[in-house]
Amino acid sequence: MAAKRRSRPHVALIIESSIEYGRGVLRGIARWLREHGPWSIFLEQRELGAALPDWIREWDGDGIITRSDDPRIVRSGIPTVGLYDRAEDRLRLPMILNDNFAVGRMAAQHLVDRGFRHLAYYGVRGERWSELRLDGVRSVTTSVAVHPSGGKWEASQERLKRWILGLPRPLGLVAANDIHGLRALDACRRAGRAVPEEVAVVGADDDAELCELSDPPLSSVTFNPERVGYEAAGLLDRLMARRGAAGRPLLVPPLGVSTRQSSDILAIDDADVAKAIHYIRRHAFEGISVEDVLREVPLSRRALEHRFRRRLGRTPKQEIQRLRLERAKSLLASTELPLARISDRLGFHQPAYLSAVFRKETGLTPAAYRRRLRETP
Repeated sequence: MAAKRRSRPHVALIIESSIEYGRGVLRGIARWLREHGPWSIFLEQRELGAALPDWIREWDGDGIITRSDDPRIVRSGIPTVGLYDRAEDRLRLPMILNDNFAVGRMAAQHLVDRGFRHLAYYGVRGERWSELRLDGVRSVTTSVAVHPSGGKWEASQERLKRWILGLPRPLGLVAANDIHGLRALDACRRAGRAVPEEVAVVGADDDAELCELSDPPLSSVTFNPERVGYEAAGLLDRLMARRGAAGRPLLVPPLGVSTRQSSDILAIDDADVAKAIHYIRRHAFEGISVEDVLREVPLSRRALEHRFRRRLGRTPKQEIQRLRLERAKSLLASTELPLARISDRLGFHQPAYLSAVFRKETGLTPAAYRRRLRETP
């Protein structure tokens, strides 16, 4: 059982420091400590999934933040916050987790927004985090080809190659994570499928070293580990003070998609629409209007809107607003920038106009949206 609460709590951080995600979590915890006061930290360099240190069985500590699913954590009786998806079903702990459904949805929407109508998912059967990401993909389109990973490397890659060869083109492929994204790109090379022209691939984790290692570089959904760490530290502080209890996991949404060469293409068979979309994506945050777009393409406003609706299901104006709002959501989630600064960055110029558009589309003001993201379980 944990010792009586000290003026400076003794907290163990059982978090892998071997990958960027874990280091991001640690940065979030450090930010919380700078704002709220210090802890006495017990930290060992480790890898994800490594066994708990032996000293944890007899450690007289006050709290734990962990990315482990070792059941000894629960038996310790020490207030603990879990951060590992695999531990959600195995351990009954207060949890701060990535929103895996939103990860899959964001990756799929990224491909659909580029004109891909045939989507596929390459993931891990039986793993809850991967199944939730698949559910997110299916929330964008119900017609999704699915292939599970598994088996020895060469045989597995051969099966993946044959699966890709049997799918229609152009194909948008969502990989469960960056490792699966690299495997998918390798299979595309083996299959003779051009990336991104015939198959566009998006991973998840946005591990820069892995994404740049691939050929071509891999687009990937960017997580928010610093917020995970920050929220975990706040929750553990409440648990140690007996002001919190286990509830539903707090799900932290992803920040966006880091677009690299593996998906940097528009699968649009209309040259004028493709040119208009390219212009919008380069200039959406500069306060452009539909009239600016029309100066780039030889079409009337009515013809452009009709062809946009046919291929994207929305008008040029809606596409401009969609890009601005998605960027606004990302800035509200990942920064403390005031609304006026965000408004200027996105080309709205008037914060009141941004607020009105944001509320119309989301049902929340920007301030309320930011508060909701910071709600605790």
